Amino acid sequence: MSLAIISHPDCRLHDAGPDHPECADRLDAIQNQLISSGLDYVVRHYDAPEAGRADLERVHDPAYLDRLFALGASDEVHHIDDETVISSATLKAALRAAGAPLLAVDLVMDGRAGAAFCLARPPGHHAEADRAMGFCLFNNIAVGAAYALEKHNIGRIAIIDFDVHHGNGTEHIFAGRPDILFCSAFQHPFYPYSGDHTEAANVVNVPLAAGTKGADYLAAVEARWRPALDNFAPELVMISAGFDAHVEDEMSGLFLREADYGEITLLVREVADRHAAGRIVSVLEGGYALSALGRSVVAHLKALMG
Repeated sequence: MSLAIISHPDCRLHDAGPDHPECADRLDAIQNQLISSGLDYVVRHYDAPEAGRADLERVHDPAYLDRLFALGASDEVHHIDDETVISSATLKAALRAAGAPLLAVDLVMDGRAGAAFCLARPPGHHAEADRAMGFCLFNNIAVGAAYALEKHNIGRIAIIDFDVHHGNGTEHIFAGRPDILFCSAFQHPFYPYSGDHTEAANVVNVPLAAGTKGADYLAAVEARWRPALDNFAPELVMISAGFDAHVEDEMSGLFLREADYGEITLLVREVADRHAAGRIVSVLEGGYALSALGRSVVAHLKALMG
């Protein structure tokens, strides 16, 4: 399967401060592993466009966007919370990160790529319709999904989230929507302390205890995700690809390894092959142990490519 990687130099501009785990070094770690693995030479690279205001307003409240753009127009660094900051450089990066899934959707829906990976930051899955949190400003994957529904005349999108943190923002935006199925697996109890009591019919959450290893993780998502995905029969599959459940990542207490990310991706790919003509858009979320992040992304991309 042909694979597109979508990124942009502007994604390096966001600086959350010294020693912040969500840093531009994450992109370098992934790029270095792409080169050393040989993958860099067999994928096609594209520059991420900037998301436009209309793209963002499909999933975000206009007043919320007004506040973010006002903060981003300042020369100062503003702390939205203890972990989430914004500056003018942040907006440049965040607009590219939200724009990357737009191009990714076009590439896979038009048949120019079988799958696409958005190598961009800051991440997005914690951003709610009217709230920034957890390093996230715009909900990148939600922006891409809403675009796909409107522009490509499809009726069903599955969003798979395997970040170690619950994708509260994506759930907040899409809960109750019959055209979206949201499947998430995450450590619980853990930040953002949500997802364990969801009642929306289109949400399949799999909370997992600290210490869960790969085999148990895979068994849990196989049992919960696959029946829902097969029943839903998505026309496009999108992935919030967080790699912070790796055993080497001190941000979490799950014990996955890079091979487990390959297995999770194969499960998702089987669903996409069966229902969505193989169309997959993957969007980078978390992952902060740099070597583990790079190795895990390579395993993920190899599984996407088959």
